[in-house]
Amino acid sequence: MKSNTLIVGGGIVGLCTAYYLTKNGCAVTVIDDSGSDEGASFINAGYITPSHIIPLAAPGMPSKALKWMLRSDSPFYMKPRWDIDFFRWAWAFYRCCTPARVEMAIPVIKDINLLSKELWQEMKVSGELGDFQWEKKGLLMLFLTEKSGNNEYKVAAKAREIGLDTEVLSREQLHKLEPMVSNAVLGAIHYKCDAHTTPNEFMKNMKTYLKQVGVVFKQNERVTDFSIQQKRVKEVQTNRGVYRADEVVLAAGSWTARLADKLNINLLLQPGKGYSINTTETPEAIRYPAVLMESKVAVTPMRRFTRFAGTMEFSGHNHYIRKERVAAIAKASGSYYKDLTIPTEDIENAKCGLRPVTPDGLPYIGKTKVADNLTVAAGHAMMGWSLGPATGKLVSEIVFHRKTSMSIAAFDPMRRF
Repeated sequence: MKSNTLIVGGGIVGLCTAYYLTKNGCAVTVIDDSGSDEGASFINAGYITPSHIIPLAAPGMPSKALKWMLRSDSPFYMKPRWDIDFFRWAWAFYRCCTPARVEMAIPVIKDINLLSKELWQEMKVSGELGDFQWEKKGLLMLFLTEKSGNNEYKVAAKAREIGLDTEVLSREQLHKLEPMVSNAVLGAIHYKCDAHTTPNEFMKNMKTYLKQVGVVFKQNERVTDFSIQQKRVKEVQTNRGVYRADEVVLAAGSWTARLADKLNINLLLQPGKGYSINTTETPEAIRYPAVLMESKVAVTPMRRFTRFAGTMEFSGHNHYIRKERVAAIAKASGSYYKDLTIPTEDIENAKCGLRPVTPDGLPYIGKTKVADNLTVAAGHAMMGWSLGPATGKLVSEIVFHRKTSMSIAAFDPMRRF
């Protein structure tokens, strides 16, 4: 039995890993550099998304990226800059944007999302984490143009083919379901297989529970180096001390690659910045979670507020908020809903978070060749929230050398692109 595990990273993946490890008797310590209730695990759309079967690395994305590169308010923005790591990642991303890669990824993404959804449900039913929002209303994909609608029809057809519950809605059917939708919206795909939550609420409850069961949190503490002997991590050094552990888990989100560099592990991983706006203005007017297809904005009715989130920005490790990108989210939302105006104060209070993005859109989950007691759990991109529980469960199975709940071959941290 592993008696002592050190988790580097206090986001959704790190906390869910701690949750499942403690279930197996581990003494767990979490080192969290941020120490704050911000970042991608707190500002995301809160979706549990079996429907998101198409990875970011899909055919057509490189050309869109080039087209949008000079538009800092575009849904997918790559800031031009001299960065060798980014160039290497971008080349690998380009190589992954093929139909064959997508076909390979679809069943893998579906399986891990369905596993995670089941685990989310179990956590809700257990009552251990207190009362947190868990609603299975599904997800609406709203479209303004026939082109977008036709593209999503193809995805929906594939989703139905692999067993996901979907329904095509006409404009009339959509308005009965979501009366606030604008007449400009032509229709929607309703992915009934999806669910949603309020991230801030869940993260608070999970952290409270973990402390109660003995998990130790080292907040505002930064890992600076590792000591490896005989293919094992012997020590983890921070700006405040030195730690020893039987097992170490790297779950530091977008910073995982930088930590991996210290271990001579080459992980292609880039931070993809997303933004979110919270508003209490008529919070119950919007009933269903929705993705505004043309603008790539996610809308979620959370507890006591509505969240508008979105965009993917590759501009390095920074939390600089580009006002034009936030404004684009607010402006786009008004095109899909009747009489929707997000207050200026809410727009000015927008937050951002960095999603860890791999070249092929699949996370890194598994051991490396460098150290036998090191497990990587990062790179979930826009699905980090959805896949947190499944990743935590899989990591606990890896640590205890048990058969994993699903095949993890596609998530190999040492895979080539």
